[in-house]
Amino acid sequence: MSKLTGKVAVVTGASKGIGAAIAKSLAAEGASIIVNYASSKAGADAVVGAIAAAGGKAVAVGGDVSKAAEAQGLIDAAIKNFGRLDILVNNSGVYEFSPIEAVTEEQFHKIFNINVLGVLLTTQAATKHLREGSSIINIGSGVSRITPPNSAVYTATKGALDAITGVLARELGAKKIRVNSVNPGVVETEGTHSAGVIGSDFEKALIQQTPLGRAGQPDDIARVVTFLASEDAKWLTGEVIIASGGLR
Repeated sequence: MSKLTGKVAVVTGASKGIGAAIAKSLAAEGASIIVNYASSKAGADAVVGAIAAAGGKAVAVGGDVSKAAEAQGLIDAAIKNFGRLDILVNNSGVYEFSPIEAVTEEQFHKIFNINVLGVLLTTQAATKHLREGSSIINIGSGVSRITPPNSAVYTATKGALDAITGVLARELGAKKIRVNSVNPGVVETEGTHSAGVIGSDFEKALIQQTPLGRAGQPDDIARVVTFLASEDAKWLTGEVIIASGGLR
């Protein structure tokens, strides 16, 4: 029997990149998946199609996690379609790098609303249905440790997520709900390509500091998330796992 047979997972921001890889990995272990997307319905539908083609179950559900009603809608979709909720992966996120001179109120609120408020709202909605043995996995970032220049707002959101992971592990521990974070290093995705990270001097510098000598791939992160979602990780909570090939 697969490790997640009979489980139901909501993966936010799952239409591409790391989120898509996580959705497919959880499904491959038997979980039924709510594939959330903010704007790319086509991308989410492609992920659902790939899961179905492999014999799994998934439904694409649109929603902006920074809005309470839409975050609630994702959780409601899990209950409506699959009858329960066992795993929440808070993967939705945006990033913009800029020097401190260029930080604006609009930029600050956009990034914090999705990266931090969205996690809180989706988790708040999920905790009404999560039961003993359930798992919440937040997708943070290695930037909270390496604090690169020109990333004050984005890095601040990921530092907040590290703190939230610790707080909620303690807060939800009495209900036997585990809360952990996976913090990737540089990962090759559609987003890092479009942002100009892949192939840049910045990426090359990071790879030079990475003991395993390469950028990460989405599946590198998905495998860690799948482990945390399973009973193999039943004694882990409040952990921040740096999934970066050794980059610190």
